[in-house]
Amino acid sequence: MNPFKNKKGLGRGLSSLIGDNNIKSNNNISISSIVPNKNQPRKSFEKEALEDLTNSIKERGIIQPLIVRKSEIENNKYELIAGERRLQAAQTAGLHEVPVVVISADDLKSLELAIIENVQRKDLNPIEEAESYKNLIEKFGYDQEKVSRFIGKSRSHVTNTLRLLSLSEDILDLIKENKISHGHAKILVGLQNGSYLAKKILQKRLSVRQTESLIRSFKNIKKYSNDKKDANIISLENSVKEKTGINVSITNKKNNTGKLSFEYMDLDQLNRLITVIKTNF
Repeated sequence: MNPFKNKKGLGRGLSSLIGDNNIKSNNNISISSIVPNKNQPRKSFEKEALEDLTNSIKERGIIQPLIVRKSEIENNKYELIAGERRLQAAQTAGLHEVPVVVISADDLKSLELAIIENVQRKDLNPIEEAESYKNLIEKFGYDQEKVSRFIGKSRSHVTNTLRLLSLSEDILDLIKENKISHGHAKILVGLQNGSYLAKKILQKRLSVRQTESLIRSFKNIKKYSNDKKDANIISLENSVKEKTGINVSITNKKNNTGKLSFEYMDLDQLNRLITVIKTNF
């Protein structure tokens, strides 16, 4: 019998992925015999929520069993598939044993189950969710359409979530720490001044709508600046950008002196620029 059927909050996805035939046993095992899941999608845990769960476990025990599989590396050990937060809370609560469902699962099935449980419980932050989708795509040959069907969310949601990984590390850290929201993060994707705007969001406590207004004002200023710039200069900027793939700005004064500046977003872009220069000059 599948103990996950008709459990509120888990939905049909987890139950159908496990399947009755894959369940080997359902009992209590020692916490010390459980080893971490190498594909665990969840990396961070909110301290206050973990404390609440710990108190709940002290009062009522663990209601929903953890999902594990036999470790392929360590004898008499079990690799955790789903239930990382419950395991941590159980340890803090002083429990020596936890209820588990032991299933048969390969690496892909293990990752699928871990993602399904965390996404359905809304336990993943947007970056952990994006990294999980990326893992399915890069390690297990999924495409975005298959991720969309598997996770039960729209293709656009999957695409937009994956795009968050293109943000700079400082912005990613702010999202992971819940200092800026998923809504803020989505509108920062692709912006050259994203880090500056992220700081403004924090300093001014800007809402998503206020951030959108701020971005529009920056774009209007840039458009106004370009409107005053000579068309030949703009054409030259675009030509250099096409060849290097990097944003370039040319400031030309009346005496035909000026400044040429490149704005690279990471070391890969810098190296590409240097390669282009060395190759052609």
